[in-house]
Amino acid sequence: MDIFSHLLGGLGVALMPLNIALLLLGCFAGTLIGALPGLGPVNGVAILIPLTFAFGLDATSSLILLASVYYGCMYGGRISAILLNIPGDEPAMMTTLDGYPMAQAGKASEALAISAVGSFIGATVATTGLTLFAPLLAQAAIYFGPADYFALYIMAFATIGGLMGVDLRKALLSAVLGLMIATIGLDPSTGIARFTLGSYELFDGFDLIVAMVGLFAVSEVLVLLERHMSENKSGLHVNKLMPDWSVLKGTIGASLRGSGVGFIAGILPGAGASLGAVMSYSMEKQYSDRNGTFGKGDPRGVAAPEAGNNAASGGALIPMLALGVPGSGTTAVMLAMLVSLNVQPGPLLFERSPDLVWGLVAALYLANVALLILNIPMIGIFTTILRTPNWALMPVVVAISFVGIYSLSRSTFDLYALLGFGLLGYLMRKLDISLVPLVLGLLLGTDMENNLRRALSISAGDWGVLVRSPISISLYCLTALFLAFSIWMSVRMKRRRSYQPEGVE
Repeated sequence: MDIFSHLLGGLGVALMPLNIALLLLGCFAGTLIGALPGLGPVNGVAILIPLTFAFGLDATSSLILLASVYYGCMYGGRISAILLNIPGDEPAMMTTLDGYPMAQAGKASEALAISAVGSFIGATVATTGLTLFAPLLAQAAIYFGPADYFALYIMAFATIGGLMGVDLRKALLSAVLGLMIATIGLDPSTGIARFTLGSYELFDGFDLIVAMVGLFAVSEVLVLLERHMSENKSGLHVNKLMPDWSVLKGTIGASLRGSGVGFIAGILPGAGASLGAVMSYSMEKQYSDRNGTFGKGDPRGVAAPEAGNNAASGGALIPMLALGVPGSGTTAVMLAMLVSLNVQPGPLLFERSPDLVWGLVAALYLANVALLILNIPMIGIFTTILRTPNWALMPVVVAISFVGIYSLSRSTFDLYALLGFGLLGYLMRKLDISLVPLVLGLLLGTDMENNLRRALSISAGDWGVLVRSPISISLYCLTALFLAFSIWMSVRMKRRRSYQPEGVE
């Protein structure tokens, strides 16, 4: 009963006129920021932090605004991923796998609606978990050490072959290339420059946003240039503006499963929404892909990662509030803002600042509903992008990509890197090598190396530390089972095709 009484008190805080206005502003701004390739929730939250100080907002109102922007960015990242095959942020990378093929098949409105509903389910599950289990789940996350995180990343990479549904050798080659690029820069332990070729710009390595926009956006433009860009209309079409309820209903199970996986990934400090989206898609593919439809426009392949990344975003707030440990890059920015306002997150926060905690929780429920109401009616507006002729749309995509990247660092080197990754992405597409494992290697490679080094440092170089923890052993066993199931499914599908008569699909 205490939880519900606290939640009712928080609802009173969230429904204050100022907080409601900030919530709606944050939802709208976050959706727009998330839809722009290269910005994402970290930059969206960072951009609006000065406003909280400029308007003299207290900690509760500031946190409601920034959390609404955070949720809005997670919703908005899917828009360009589905319509243009350009992820708005890292977690939306997984949405491109089935979202863009659906758009190419004239089902853009269905994909957008499925992603909105999946995001709503994922965020609701996460907020409910934040309400009921924050202290318990935060305590469980403490027991994850560096070796356990390394095992978690091994699990993510070991499932790449089954995840992509393509040639395993090409998928692993792409992942290894991503890991190799992730090692460029200063060694995290010794500070020695690695593979920088004497360039000071590479001391920090390649920016992930630059790599992702280049690999997806620039390479997509090059591919479309090759496909008769002289045509006056877009190659994509829209069958209907609003999807059928039966289509949405069929993805609810995938959304619920993705929410569970994503929420668990979110509460682990440092895992973040990207890992939640990857694991949600991977698990759903193994569970549901009986006919090899994932990666070809399966609605469940849109629902699962969208629910997973939104659930992970909500889950990442748990270690931030209950432990004072950021669960993602965005929550790290939010944590810095709270500390600057003399609010110290941690185990005593629920007792010392109940209005802040429960006001935020209640606001998250309201923001989730507001985002669903905002996004569903705007599906028709979003899909009009597909009717724009390619000759007019693609220059806009290139301009947004270059302006967005330059605005982040104001570095011409990043523009050259953007072009380089674009050419690399184009070459890999020509060779039928998936880009997603490469981005996954870039995304997780640094954290994977850092956790490996920490584990070895703690154990004085003893590699046995990687398999001593019950958590890491459990993760390795789960990885082995996952791979065995993937191989069994692959063999089963090959046998089914071998028995299928020629000419029969």
